[in-house]
Amino acid sequence: MPLMKGKIRTAVVGFGVSGQIFHAPLIAADPHFALTAIVTGDAERQVLARQRYPQARLVESLPQLLALIDAGEIGLDLLVLGTPPQGHRVQAEAAIARGLHLVIDKPFVPHSRDGEALIAAARQAGTLLTVFQNRRWDGDFLTVKKLLRQGALGDIRSFESRFEWWRPQGFGNWRDRAAIADGGGLLLDLGSHLIDQALQLFGPVADSYAELARHTQPALSAADEDSFVSLLHVNGVRTRLWMNGLAARQGPRFHLLGSQAGFTKWGLDNQEPSLAAGMTPLDLAFGVEEASHWGTLTQDTQDRVIETERGDYPAFYRLLANALLEGGPLPVDAAESLASLRLIEDLHTRYAVRNA
Repeated sequence: MPLMKGKIRTAVVGFGVSGQIFHAPLIAADPHFALTAIVTGDAERQVLARQRYPQARLVESLPQLLALIDAGEIGLDLLVLGTPPQGHRVQAEAAIARGLHLVIDKPFVPHSRDGEALIAAARQAGTLLTVFQNRRWDGDFLTVKKLLRQGALGDIRSFESRFEWWRPQGFGNWRDRAAIADGGGLLLDLGSHLIDQALQLFGPVADSYAELARHTQPALSAADEDSFVSLLHVNGVRTRLWMNGLAARQGPRFHLLGSQAGFTKWGLDNQEPSLAAGMTPLDLAFGVEEASHWGTLTQDTQDRVIETERGDYPAFYRLLANALLEGGPLPVDAAESLASLRLIEDLHTRYAVRNA
């Protein structure tokens, strides 16, 4: 692939949680990118986009954006898909056909066959394709990686990871209605993060098990909203993952037990709420966690507070810019997201969702 020159002209497709909270602020804060266009047909979101990013051209739909590209009225290098996963394959194929590089938000696609097709199409077209696995740059996850790198816990025996909150009213978006076949359910949504993190830490899986449940409105969707996954990695580490949007009381975000020590961390990374509140990634306080939320390392019954590493969602676009401009590695290899998706598909095949 020929290396690019100048600023990376970027369009964000979708201006809901994904485009509004994550992609647009990160792109606008990185000097290597130009936020050229924002695609949304929602009138309220158009007003917000115009207020925040007056330099970006507002377009009502992806077909309209593609028509502008084909007519030579707008020039783009990169397309960011912050849309529901059901449409990712068709949208991505249209971008690849026009020689555009791609960021696809997780879940990558609803089915592994779609991911395989997109990876092959991008390779043949010579375009770059990456998946927005931003949770690899959560401060707490970076802290866990640092502790493992230092050998602070000895040989890891078990790893617990949770994404839990109390949201009985639902998400208020497509997630409340989507079936599993359309990319619905917490196993695919949050599991795309938690399983990805587990594979990053401990490698491939030899055996797996799941418990999938739905407690509310089974007629609205049959997708899971309370999910548990157990993974036995090839290296012998046992991973236990919880995903629950109806947890009236949450468990620890991370709990690790090793041959020499254990580590527990409570609370979710603060970058998403900071971005939602309007903090820019350029703020010196961005990604810095208060000391009251730091985790605890316990060895021989002695506790030691461990400072949380600074969260770094901007790293995704820094690495992407380096890949496009300098030929460096992508921030996330789409094949790794595909591996997580295959594991999720296998669990869905073997374990049905129980309507409680």
